[in-house]
Amino acid sequence: MSPRQSLVGLRQPWKTNHALVLLPVTLIVVITAVDLSIPQYIYLEPALVIAPALTPSFAGPRTTGLIGALAVAALVLISHFQAGLGDLNRIVQIVTLIVLSVTVVIYSALRDRRRAQLAQVRSVAEAAQRVLLWPLPEQIGPLKVASLYLAAEAEAQIGGDLYAVARTDGTVRILIGDVRGKGLPAIGEAAVLLGAFREGAHRQASLPELAAMVEQSVTRYLAESEPAEEAGERFATALLVEIPDTDPVTRMTSCGHPPPLLISTGRSVTVPSLQPAPPMGVGLMGSGDHSLDVFSFEPGDTLLLYTDGVIEARDTRGRFYPLAERVAQWPQAGPESLLHHIRRDLLAHSGGRLDDDAALVALHRTPPAHRGQIIHRG
Repeated sequence: MSPRQSLVGLRQPWKTNHALVLLPVTLIVVITAVDLSIPQYIYLEPALVIAPALTPSFAGPRTTGLIGALAVAALVLISHFQAGLGDLNRIVQIVTLIVLSVTVVIYSALRDRRRAQLAQVRSVAEAAQRVLLWPLPEQIGPLKVASLYLAAEAEAQIGGDLYAVARTDGTVRILIGDVRGKGLPAIGEAAVLLGAFREGAHRQASLPELAAMVEQSVTRYLAESEPAEEAGERFATALLVEIPDTDPVTRMTSCGHPPPLLISTGRSVTVPSLQPAPPMGVGLMGSGDHSLDVFSFEPGDTLLLYTDGVIEARDTRGRFYPLAERVAQWPQAGPESLLHHIRRDLLAHSGGRLDDDAALVALHRTPPAHRGQIIHRG
């Protein structure tokens, strides 16, 4: 964004707020003028409290204080011309209005402080997300790629769900995973898992070997950092996918992760039958115990990877989100369009918010004649 665009963006809210300030000012002027012109047995001055009470909805503490002071001055003026400043009832009204004005100013200041804190939290979360979840390329090898991350907490924007891609010799390797738990421990474990994958993807010859290496890193991290009261309760599910450039197949190794959906050119949606190992970090797998499953993945097919936050999202009746059924409605959609449809439909199903983080990665295998290969180092 250019400095000129930034200035215009700042100027527009300022103009809007400046115009809204006229509302309580006009209200005070009208109430004062009418109250001074009608019989004294009709009391309009209590309505002056509306002005300072309304102002915090669009202005800060300084403007709210000025409106409150103006309302108090108006009440003093009305009291002077009607009953006099020595009237006990008028004194009580003035003190009450002063207390109310001070209260709304304090409220406005606390609200602005909280907004600043939330803005800082969002900024840190966005920075952490950029560090952990590197943006996926739109095209890598024979694949068109799109990704989507939906955080359960709007202020957090990041949690324990993760994905990554690595380009090796003539092969694309993808990781999608879900770390149990939330907060800093989950983010720390996700960082370990992602780092181990990005390093091991270029060193390990097969997916089972890569899965074993990543699990060793996760297990070692948990042994060093897991509190004694949480022993055995922290783990991560993961799905490792390997797609060669030339062979129309996809290889997968699952560690307790939901299987992907395969959207074929024949408009069918299938769920590959995997032989999953236990999640990473539970200490049940040894070297060489991970399985390798191989499936057809033809040009024109789309592979949809996801975390359990998607399929475990519930509607108001407690029904889970039927991902495979909904995806079948958009068989011809490209990766970006498919995730757009899913995002909108998923949030509509769950009432606008999720109880758990959700991540999706869509991989579309392009026909050989249309491949624009971009080398990306994961």
